[in-house]
Amino acid sequence: MSELKMIHKPEITHTQLVKYAGASGDFNPIHTVVPVGEKAGLDGVIAHGMLIMGMAGEALAEWFPRKDLRRFKVRFSKMTRPGEKLTIEGRVTGEKWEDNEKRLTGEVSVKNEAGEQKLSGRFEFKI
Repeated sequence: MSELKMIHKPEITHTQLVKYAGASGDFNPIHTVVPVGEKAGLDGVIAHGMLIMGMAGEALAEWFPRKDLRRFKVRFSKMTRPGEKLTIEGRVTGEKWEDNEKRLTGEVSVKNEAGEQKLSGRFEFKI
């Protein structure tokens, strides 16, 4: 099927995680306080999963009109840490009819520069 334009995100920073905590209201210290992350056995802080999902959603909105999004589901695979650079990849897998409208179906994934998959998902857009 059809591959979509890869989107490369800048390096994840600790400052970005603190800002995301404030914006999202998710103040779990495993995302922002290094000693808490280390004590939890995480070897430091980890990014919010919803931040990574948001990056995938941002890519969907770049590939297709946001108003036509009908379904977006993801599964998280691995933790993301400050310093990682993520790439969002997507591809169209087909078409289908649902609720009296034709839809484009596809898959999205987020990987780091080492190729570790952080998230995989599926989406549908009205066409």
